[in-house]
Amino acid sequence: MAFLEIRNLEKTFGSVRVLKGIDLDVEEGGFLVLVGPSGCGKSTLLNSIAGLETTTGGSISIGGRVVDRLHPSQRDIAMVFQSYALYPNMTVAQNIAFGMEIRGVPKPERDKAISQVADMLQIGHLLDRRPSQLSGGQRQRVAIGRALVRDPLVFLFDEPLSNLDAKLRVDMRTEIKRLHQRMGTTIVYVTHDQIEAMTLATKIAVLKDGLLQQSGTPAEIYNNPANLFVADFMGSPAMNLVPVTIGSNGAAVSISTGRSDSEPLVLSIPNAPAGLAAHAGREAIFGIRPEALTDRDGADRNARHLAESECLIEVVEPAGSDTFAVTRLGDRQVTARLRADANVAAGETARLVFNLDKAVFFDPESGQRIL
Repeated sequence: MAFLEIRNLEKTFGSVRVLKGIDLDVEEGGFLVLVGPSGCGKSTLLNSIAGLETTTGGSISIGGRVVDRLHPSQRDIAMVFQSYALYPNMTVAQNIAFGMEIRGVPKPERDKAISQVADMLQIGHLLDRRPSQLSGGQRQRVAIGRALVRDPLVFLFDEPLSNLDAKLRVDMRTEIKRLHQRMGTTIVYVTHDQIEAMTLATKIAVLKDGLLQQSGTPAEIYNNPANLFVADFMGSPAMNLVPVTIGSNGAAVSISTGRSDSEPLVLSIPNAPAGLAAHAGREAIFGIRPEALTDRDGADRNARHLAESECLIEVVEPAGSDTFAVTRLGDRQVTARLRADANVAAGETARLVFNLDKAVFFDPESGQRIL
């Protein structure tokens, strides 16, 4: 039985359906990350779990107890907000202890909890300062500390790193993951940053327009996207998505796409999805991640099915540990991820290798994965 269960959750604002029958499970100690574009409903879902929004339909259970009609204070959750929400007239220690003080926790217990949390978050030297004297990362640690002393059943994080600069985001991401590994508390975390989602989550839920598009482990979401939206949204750079024509010759399946600078690209697809052969003579969308399109020396040595083709390179983007090369298949710009020292130049052709073990295909009309 799941620790956090969300069943057919609905939320409307007036005539607008914001959540449209969401079903999700999170195991105890799991780290669920809700991702999606702005307006997809992820913050509304988080606020519904917290009790800050009254749901229109469905149910929410935590630890086997239905909580969707309980006051937020009765749900045994703690929330960390994007804005930190610290009291400016209180010290760090007072901010951390405020909730315990309101609940009547004796001072010796409060002091012990503050000390433990300060040691865990390495903010012991900041306890006498006020929020205005702290950096963004320090304020976020204090906000997390205030949640930690609650020792709740579930932690809720609402885009907690979005106000931080790029390097500090990476540092705080590591701290949050380390904290979760140490405490083992169930976490639900909202972000629009899919890199955060991939690195933090034990389970990712991708939302769009109030609908759950797919949920699964980071590897499942990344390698086996259920539809075109998930394939395009998850990953940086995004998955290459190229319109192709499906061909067949007996049991063999091939794909082809035109190129303005040379002959059409034709690839034979071994072990093709069963549904792909049924698309013979029709269009499909061929999906391949940039790291599965690379140079010879960078190709996966364990791959079973590799195909090569000469491709005209339009743009070269050195990125330190990698080099990204942009070419064109059909009418689409396609990105290949090459070794840092790959010998490629804009305006010249290069032999690129397709790892067809990693290829996925989608129906262009429904957008759904072809299985």
